[in-house]
Amino acid sequence: MHPRDQTIFALSSGRPPTAIAIVRVSGPRAGDVLSALTNKPLRPRIATRALLADAAGEPIDDAVTLWFPAPASATGEDVAEFHIHGGRAVLAALVATLSKFENVRAAEAGEFTRRGFENGKLDLTEAEGLDDLIHADTERQRRQALRQLNGLLGDHARDWRRQIIEASALIEAGIDFSDEGDVPAELIEPALARIRVLLREIEKVLAVEGRSERLRDGLVVAITGPPNVGKSTLINALARREVAIVSPHAGTTRDIIELHLDLDGYPVTVIDTAGLREAIDPVEQEGVRRARTRAAEADLRLWLVDAQAGGDGEQGLRDWMAETKDGFWVVRNKVDDGVDPGASRSATGFPCHSISAANGNGVPELISALAGFAAAHFADESSLISRVRHRELLRETADALGRAVELPEQSELIAEDLRVAALRLGQLLGRVDVEDVLDVIFRDFCIGK
Repeated sequence: MHPRDQTIFALSSGRPPTAIAIVRVSGPRAGDVLSALTNKPLRPRIATRALLADAAGEPIDDAVTLWFPAPASATGEDVAEFHIHGGRAVLAALVATLSKFENVRAAEAGEFTRRGFENGKLDLTEAEGLDDLIHADTERQRRQALRQLNGLLGDHARDWRRQIIEASALIEAGIDFSDEGDVPAELIEPALARIRVLLREIEKVLAVEGRSERLRDGLVVAITGPPNVGKSTLINALARREVAIVSPHAGTTRDIIELHLDLDGYPVTVIDTAGLREAIDPVEQEGVRRARTRAAEADLRLWLVDAQAGGDGEQGLRDWMAETKDGFWVVRNKVDDGVDPGASRSATGFPCHSISAANGNGVPELISALAGFAAAHFADESSLISRVRHRELLRETADALGRAVELPEQSELIAEDLRVAALRLGQLLGRVDVEDVLDVIFRDFCIGK
């Protein structure tokens, strides 16, 4: 039997021990499994208490069961759920019993959701939204993922594809039946008028700067600067715990240290890098190389300077500016308690914040400024696009529609461009020619989803 035709099962709740564990079974044998373990008639969508027993009649657990006959289930197949006590031994006994049924096997990661996708319960954008919802760490990530799961982009894409197909039908009717008396002689212009409106709508979606898809990964802020200016002390202050070693000796930080923050619902990753200097030790040299690379890739760089060291402390920043022109804040650390922690301007013209990472002076103001930067960095939350894949396919759709409206006298070429546009939207929804991306998407799901 093909693996897709087999019945699958998995733990669909948290790992034991828990108060309750949910084991889900999906596939053609789900009803047989439920009947065999409960010895009770199947009652659709009604919670039923039952004593589960294995093939030898040995009790497994006193559980609650649910039965969802196809197609009215999450996967579109017959689905059974066992709500058992969440001890490891109880779960192991149930899993061992399920494994003994013929053509019943443990599910792979994402297999339940993939079956729901293949059975038309959700499109690919909604499946991606579910994956994002599972992995959401902040409130804004959760809201964005939930909108995609509820069809924010998918509903629009289906409507756009329907309009393209209708316009394509007009064009192709003019091509195939141009000699028929009951077919209007002029079909191209009404079709193109519809496509122009649709193109403007898609271009408007694409015009939103491509930062909404970055919300999934978050903003990256690098703490960088010369050695011994307090970079590790600052990341410890942001974390409110010791995540980095603090030492008066230069070269203590050799590798990248990452801290994940939730700033007003925005995910922000702060990285502590090695002090930038001409190092002799090969290990420190590698740390400096990695620091430069990661800092160059960051969305924002906090250039720390020692406010007590004298001078403007920004010569190293001027050297950096030859490589990277923007995305810097100067942070003057080790300021006296009487110094205003508010923002100002540095000698290099970048925003400047004064703090004392050791005693916390100015750190709350810096965190507030970072939250404001994150809010400005990400696009409007109402943006339809949440993944690079979405933007690329919508861009290709718009390009095809743009070519079509520029060829008013060449109906065969217009028809081909409209077919390309409809194909790209089909790929966006996962309904045509997407086998190469399905494995990549669903392999990131957790087992039992």
